[in-house]
Amino acid sequence: MSVISPLNRPGGGTAPADAYEIYSTLYQAPADEPLVFSEESVTDIPQVNGNCLKPSTAQESEMVDAFTAANQQSHRWEKKFTISEGYRLLPRSEAAEAQTCLETHGRDAERCEGYKGIRHVRFLGVPGFDRAHTKALVSVVKMCGSFCGSGGIFEVEKSGSTWRRAETTDFTRDCSWMY
Repeated sequence: MSVISPLNRPGGGTAPADAYEIYSTLYQAPADEPLVFSEESVTDIPQVNGNCLKPSTAQESEMVDAFTAANQQSHRWEKKFTISEGYRLLPRSEAAEAQTCLETHGRDAERCEGYKGIRHVRFLGVPGFDRAHTKALVSVVKMCGSFCGSGGIFEVEKSGSTWRRAETTDFTRDCSWMY
């Protein structure tokens, strides 16, 4: 008997406007590779279903509930990130093709030409905010093929007018993975 995930179901519409500010800030540091994002939001399902989040306060429980609610349906990211070094936003079919090219190391040179230099396709989840909108949970999955990648669920916090990754605590400590 298979378990059907309650997350990432189709039909969520466009990603909420307040999500762009968080990811734009998190990706301001120069990357050593071109930034490529999937147009479709995807949450790190194995971690959520594996109950990696360990809320110990009302605020943390609030973020878990908001994160789960925000990601019940997959949303579509638009070209609204403000990232100084630029980025590509790939529709689902192109994201899958880019992953195939990464996995096969570009064996089909003609088909993979447009993905040269790409080392990861990033899949972003929709943030789950606390009531004050000063903390949130985000999900980032960096895929370099079917069985190659890393990711997890992370807490971010607003400091002044900018977002930053919060220090890891028991709340999210077990929510990172790599294979």
